[in-house]
Formats: sequence, C-alpha cells, structure tokens
Amino acid sequence: MPTEARQKNKSKNMLKKVRGIIDSEGHARYDLMDSDGVLPASVRTRLYDLFTQIEREFEVLYTDNVALQEKIEILNERLDQMTSGGTATGKDEGGDTVDGMQAWKQSVKKSGSQISQRLKLTYKTSTSKIVSSFKTATFGFQTVKEFRGHRDGVWEVNVSKLDPQIIGTASADHTARIWWVDNALCLLQYLGHCGSVNSIRFHPSQDLVVTASGDQKVHIWRSQINTMSFEGLKSHSSGEDEAESNEKDDPEGASSSDDKREPVYIRQPVLELLGHSGVVIAADWLAGGSQVITASWDRMANMYDAETGALINSLTGHDQELTNVCAHNSMKLVMTSSKDTTFRLWDLRDPSMKVNVFQGHTQPVTTAVFAGGDNLVSGSDDRTIKVWDLKNMRSPTTTIRTDSAVNRLSTSGSQSLMAVPQDNRLVRLYDFNGVRHGRLPKISKGHSRMVCCTAWNDKEGAYCNLFSCGFDRQVFGWNVCQQPEK
Repeated sequence: MPTEARQKNKSKNMLKKVRGIIDSEGHARYDLMDSDGVLPASVRTRLYDLFTQIEREFEVLYTDNVALQEKIEILNERLDQMTSGGTATGKDEGGDTVDGMQAWKQSVKKSGSQISQRLKLTYKTSTSKIVSSFKTATFGFQTVKEFRGHRDGVWEVNVSKLDPQIIGTASADHTARIWWVDNALCLLQYLGHCGSVNSIRFHPSQDLVVTASGDQKVHIWRSQINTMSFEGLKSHSSGEDEAESNEKDDPEGASSSDDKREPVYIRQPVLELLGHSGVVIAADWLAGGSQVITASWDRMANMYDAETGALINSLTGHDQELTNVCAHNSMKLVMTSSKDTTFRLWDLRDPSMKVNVFQGHTQPVTTAVFAGGDNLVSGSDDRTIKVWDLKNMRSPTTTIRTDSAVNRLSTSGSQSLMAVPQDNRLVRLYDFNGVRHGRLPKISKGHSRMVCCTAWNDKEGAYCNLFSCGFDRQVFGWNVCQQPEK
C-alpha cells in the first residue's frame, strides 16, 4: 500500500508541472510549478517563450483569416444582388440586359478559346523548330563485298592507304591475307607465323606489313603488291559477281577466286622482332614508319627499330595483359589498352615518355583509338564506349552504353562516325556526341558470330568504305553513305 501511495503522489506531481497564467496582454503564458524535471530551468523557460510566440503568430493568422472570410461574404452578397437586379431589369426592358450579359459571356469565352489556340499553335511551332534543330543525319547501309577464304576466325581487318585499294586480314588460322577490294580477290597469303595472327597493320608509305602473333613474335614482311600485278586481274572482275552464289556453298569458306588465280605465298619475313615472353596481341607503325610499337600479354609494350629490329624501349605500368595498341598517324603518341580496366597515352616525343592513365571503365578495355583532333575513343567489355578530350582527361565527354561487349572499333574522319563491333554479332554506328545512327543490317550475309574488328576506308570516292570481320570467318565490305533529306 505505501508503494501505491507513492506512485499516485508521483503521478500527481508530474501532472502539475506547469500552470497557466494570464498576463496583462490577455495571452496565456506558462511557468514552472516546481523544479522537478530533466531539462534545466533556463532551457524550459526558453521553450515556453518560443511556444508563446508561436501561439501569438497563430492568433494573428486566425484574425486575418476571419477578416478575409467576412470580405468574401460581402462580395458574394453584392454579386447576388447584381445578378438578381440584372434579371429583373431584363424582364422589364424586354430582355435586352440579359441578352447583353449572355453576349458578353459568349464573347469572353470565344476570345479565351482563340487565345488558347494561339498559344498552342505557338508552342507547337517553337517545339517543332527545336526538335528539327536536333534531328540527326540519316545513313544508308549496304553490303557490297564479301571476302571468303579464311579457315578460322578473323581477328582484325586493316585498310592500306596506298593505291591500288587493298585490305589485310589477320586470322586464327595462322595466316594473314591481302585482298583486292575491287573484286574481292585474295592476292597474297602470309604463312610465316606458327600461331594465331592477332593483328595486321600496313606501313603508311611503303608496301610493308607488320603482323603480331600468338607465337610471341612480330613479323615485318613485304606485301609485293604493285600496280602491274593488277593488270591481269581486271579481266576477272566482270565474272566475279556470277560466282558469288557458288562461294556460299563452300563449307570450308574457300573463295572461288582462289580457283581462278592462286595467291602469292610468303613464308619468310623481312624482319623478325623478338623480346616478348607472352602472346603479342597487336603491333602498329609509329608516325613516319621508322619504328614499330607492340603490345603483349606479358603486360609490356615494346618499341623497335623497323630497319634493324633492335629493341629501343619497353613501356611498363599496366597491371594485367594488354589488349591493343594504337599509334597516332602524325605524332609520336601511342595508346595501350589493358585488361586492368585502364588505357594509357604515351608521349614518345619527350625523352621522359610522359604517360597519362585513363580510368573510367569497370572491365577490361578492349581498344583505344585516336579519333581526330583532340578526341580519343575507348571501348570495353563493360558494354560502354567513352569519348575523351585531350584537353580534359579527367573524365569522358561522352559515354555510350550498349547491350554487349565492345571489340576493336574504328573511327572515320570524313564521316565523323565510329563503327562499333560487338559480341552480339552487330556493328553499330555512332557519332562522337553519342548519337546512334543505326546498325549494319541483319541479312543473310551478316555476321553469325561475334564481330571482332572494323576498319574505315576514308579515301575520297570509295564505294566500299567500311569493312568488318568476325569469328565466323567472314569479312564484309559495306557502303555507308549519308542520305539526302526529303
């Protein structure tokens, strides 16, 4: 019982902590009954003052609200009186006033509808102008050539800058081939490697070719293609189109052109570059063509003298295997891409070889290429393509998200486009702002397995201006052209 009595007394004390006092202004304020409580007396006093101020603000708002309600009621009464008075006078004067009111209402409605229509028309016109300013150019796509003959997947295709127009292909069947574009004839086969040929690049000004292979070697060999060797082939070009249907029936992928003319076979290189301890995945010519840069799975990029084969320097820094190497066509700049999710830009003009590391991808970077001007483009297994500016290398200027891994893409200076080969058998075209301009059509001649590489032909007037190769052993030539606006 004593315990219950103490609890009751305690509860009573808790309920009587504050009391209401009416001050001289007629407002309620609160004061402390006792000093029992957790908060200090100064804090509680401050809180009560704040509550008092809030209460006063609510009272002012309430008073204003009541005054506004009274005004609204007065205005409603006046409106009712005017309406009733107008109706009465309308009856006395033959309904003229009522008709005038109705006519006025109709004119107001009509003018309002006209204004709204004008606003809608102005909005549509302005938005249509804005949308038309963002319309992208339309491109047409057509397959025009098919190069058949490889016995295994084709890793890379490259376009020669010299005349007559030829392309080179590197294949997992241990061979590299050179083709005449005009009638898709195989002119030459290089058989010097004992492993998969992973890349092929033409010399910028001579009839030399550099190939990189899984046998850990890089070979420089002469293409032996000149204008005289094409004179005897022109007579066959007229009958090539008739034989295309027979080429498709060859289960081994052999070209009917091989039956008409045997290609030249080369088994020995002019120069062999050694020094890598792993698969050499790519090799390219530095600007001028006097040096060669290579990329390998041993995480190094080696620079060689193209005349003597001497190792000049080794570029190290990547944490995992390299996937590609690309050299600038006019400056001694090199980009190496790697499975460590980065790619690096090496400035070989400086003896200290300054390097910039580009980070932004989340999976292996499969390629990084120069895109003209100050732009760089990188592609990755994370299904993204990123465009970078050399003036601001901290973050990409454009990021393109796709639905499949990206392989060795290429850029066109004349078309301002990039052709993106992907694992899902598609080749998509984008500009450097990330706008998609379509994809190469899925037809009976399209790729049936992943597309490994693309290469543009930027020669003026070239009808076959884009090439693609894939692991389905196929190499296609495409005509990509901008269609005129209708």
